[in-house]
Amino acid sequence: MTYYVYMTASGRYGTLYLGVTNNLSRRIWEHKTKVYTGFSASYGVDRLVWDETYERIEEAIAREKALKKWRDWKIRLIEEMNPEWQDLYLVLNQQCLWVPGSRLRRAPE
Repeated sequence: MTYYVYMTASGRYGTLYLGVTNNLSRRIWEHKTKVYTGFSASYGVDRLVWDETYERIEEAIAREKALKKWRDWKIRLIEEMNPEWQDLYLVLNQQCLWVPGSRLRRAPE
């Protein structure tokens, strides 16, 4: 199984949220639709700006914990991968389509 460490932002240099998931498309959809009340819903942190993949959950959690400590590291990672801070959810879903209640599927061509 693939695990993702990801960051969402409220905007360029705005509030950041760092998380781990095994279904990135579904999780970002949850942020965007504010399925759960909490930090990301309160602060509008719903723009996917960075992610990394891991094969082991332990590695993903360790990476998340290491990154939580330093905002400067997070900003540097975002700017190396996504200098314009574009919403990568749109790119992610050009390849895949997630529909609530289903598994991740290939988008129709």
